[in-house]
Amino acid sequence: MARPLSAPRPSVRTTISPASVMLLGDSGVGKTCFLIQFKDGAFLSGTFIATVGIDFRNKVVTVDGARVKLQIWDTAGQERFRSVTHAYYRDAQALLLLYDITNQSSFDNIRAWLTEIHEYAQRDVVIMLLGNKADVSSERVVRSEDGETLAREYGVPFMETSAKTGMNVELAFLAIAKELKYRAGRQPDEPSFQIRDYVESRKKRSSCCSFV
Repeated sequence: MARPLSAPRPSVRTTISPASVMLLGDSGVGKTCFLIQFKDGAFLSGTFIATVGIDFRNKVVTVDGARVKLQIWDTAGQERFRSVTHAYYRDAQALLLLYDITNQSSFDNIRAWLTEIHEYAQRDVVIMLLGNKADVSSERVVRSEDGETLAREYGVPFMETSAKTGMNVELAFLAIAKELKYRAGRQPDEPSFQIRDYVESRKKRSSCCSFV
């Protein structure tokens, strides 16, 4: 008698519990556009109303055969909303800190943002520094080298991005998802995942849309 066929194994494992990711940075650095580019593959052209307080979107991504649900919080950069956003820091597992490469003050304020992060966020929160609006190279005032130097000082991964063209947007979120997925399933004797090494290796292949 023939044996019954076993059910096919699913190609993707169970979704990992939602991971909270916050977008931080001065008002106007492109946080909302960055999020919408990742979520919908679209760019908000023209002027639009700045984020008031805090907003969020959900998106499920697949890394290493596992589905990771990202709950992405878009925060207002204006000083008057800081007390609102501070309340969300404790629950954030990852923070994407953006500045605008065409705006020197947005870069100069990164240290103040990092001070806030260390005061309010979890000690082991994942932080990534992003120099946004890299497509507007003719108006650049912050060198890529300056971003690299600051990131090394604080021991965080760095890359330049463009919410308009999509450059490195998906990579930023997928690197975060990979790190959080790894942390969720790491065994005590397993070597740690090096997100900075991963980002550096993938930046050179940023035109590729598949990260495994």
